[in-house]
Amino acid sequence: MRRRLGQLARETPAERERYLDLLRALAIAAVVIGHWLIIVIDHDRSGRLTGRSALVELSAARPGTWLFQVMPIFFLVGGYANAASLSSHRRRGGRAVDWLLDRCARLLRPTTALIVVLAGAALGAQLVGADAEQVRPVVWFATIPLWFLAAYLAVVALTPVTYALHRRFGLAVPVALLALVVGGDLARLVGPESYASGNFLFGWLAVHQFGYAWRDSRTGTGRSGGGLLRTQLPMAPTVGVGLLFGGFAALLALTLAGPYPVSMVNIPGERLHNMSPPSLALLANATWQLGVILLLRGPAERWLHRPRPWLVVIAANAVVLTIFLWHITAAVLLVGALDALDALPTPAVGSGAWWLWRLPWLVTLTVVLAVLVAVFSPIETGAGRRSRFLPLGPIRSLRPTGRPLHRLRRGRSGAGPPARLVGRPERTVPRAVLTGVGIAAVVAALLDNSLTSKDSPEPVGLPTAALVSYLTGAAVLRWLRSRPDRREAPPAPTDT
Repeated sequence: MRRRLGQLARETPAERERYLDLLRALAIAAVVIGHWLIIVIDHDRSGRLTGRSALVELSAARPGTWLFQVMPIFFLVGGYANAASLSSHRRRGGRAVDWLLDRCARLLRPTTALIVVLAGAALGAQLVGADAEQVRPVVWFATIPLWFLAAYLAVVALTPVTYALHRRFGLAVPVALLALVVGGDLARLVGPESYASGNFLFGWLAVHQFGYAWRDSRTGTGRSGGGLLRTQLPMAPTVGVGLLFGGFAALLALTLAGPYPVSMVNIPGERLHNMSPPSLALLANATWQLGVILLLRGPAERWLHRPRPWLVVIAANAVVLTIFLWHITAAVLLVGALDALDALPTPAVGSGAWWLWRLPWLVTLTVVLAVLVAVFSPIETGAGRRSRFLPLGPIRSLRPTGRPLHRLRRGRSGAGPPARLVGRPERTVPRAVLTGVGIAAVVAALLDNSLTSKDSPEPVGLPTAALVSYLTGAAVLRWLRSRPDRREAPPAPTDT
C-alpha cells in the first residue's frame, strides 16, 4: 500500500488542485474530532447506557461549532470534483448515466459494508438474548453519518442538471438557491420546521454550485465576467477578505441578534435548527470559511507540492469515507468494551474530570478507529481487485496523448486502444430511469433510518423497510454498472 501511495504521489499531474484533497482530509478530521469531543455517555435509571450531546449543557462551547461544522466544505469540494469528473467523462464520449453509476459505486461500496455489518451484528445480538429496544439505539448512533450520504447522493444525482444550469446561468444559480433557503427559513419562522424541508436540498446545492465555479476559475474555462452570469469564482485575496468578514458579520447578526441558534449542529429542544435542514445562518458560516479557504490557497498549494505532505494527504483521502462511516461505531465499540469491564468513566459534563477524560478518550478512539479502517478500507480502496477509480480521483502518468498509461493498450495491428462498447440508443432511457429509481431507493432508505426514532424496536437495528429499500437500490445500481452493453469511457487522468 505504501509503495502504491508513493507511486501515486510521484505521478500526480502538476495541474491538479491538491488543495481540495487537503480540504477534504481536514474536513473529515474536524467532523470526527468534533463528534468525539461532544459525545456524552451515561447510564439511565435502569442502568442502560445512554448517549447525548454535551452542547445541551455546555452552552458556552456552542460557538465552537462555527469551526467544526465543515459539512459545507464537503459539498464545495464535491462540486469541483463532480464538475471535473463529469466534464472529462463526456469529453471521452461517456454518458452522464454511466458517470453517475460509477460515482455512486464509490460511495455505496463502503456504505453497504457498514450497513450489512451493523444489521448482522444487531441480528446476532438478539439471537443471544438482547432486546430490540436495546439494539436499535446502538445501531442508530452508529449510523448517524448516513444522513450526510443521503444528502450527498441526492446532490450527485442532480449534478448533470445543476452543472448544465451552471454553464448557462453561472453564479445566478446559487443566488437563486440562497433565495429559496431564505424562503424556507421565513416559512418555518411562522410555522413548523417541516416548512423548510426543501432547504435540505437547496442549501447543499448552493454550496455545491460554488465548487463548479471554483473549477472554472482553476481551469480558465467558462465566463469570468458578466455579473451573476459569470461561471468563474473570483479568487483574488480581496474577495477572500470580503467573504471572511462579510460572512462572519452576517453570522453574528443572524445568531446573536437574529432568530437563529448559535450552534451550527442541532440541539434538542431548540425552536430552530441550523443544520437539519441547512439555514441561512449555516450558509453564512460557510461563507466566512470559504473566505479563509481562498486566502490560504496559495501557501497551501506550495506546501502540498512537497513530497511528504502530499503523501500524507493522499493516504488520508484513500480511506476518507471509511473513516467517516466508522468513526461513531468506534465510539460505540469502545464504550461497550469499557462498560463491560466496569471501567467506563462518567464524570459530570463540564467538570474538570470530564475535560481531563477528553484526551485519553480521543487517543483510545483513534486506536479503535485505526483498527476498523485497517479492516474495512480495502472495500473503499479496491485492494485485492482491479479498481478503475481511486477515492480521491485518479492520479495517472500521462503520455502526450493525454491518455492514462495503463489504458494505452494496442492490439496486434497497433491501431489503437480497443473500441468502446456502445449501448443501443433505445436502452438509454430505461437505463437512466432505473438508475434514478435505484438512487431514490437508497436515499429514501438512509433518510428513513435517520428519521426513525432510536427507541423504535427494529429486528435488525435498522427499519426493515429501509434495509430492504437500501439493499434493493444498491443491487439495482450495481447490476446496471456491470451490464456489458454500457458505453465504456476510461477514467480521466486529472479527475478530483
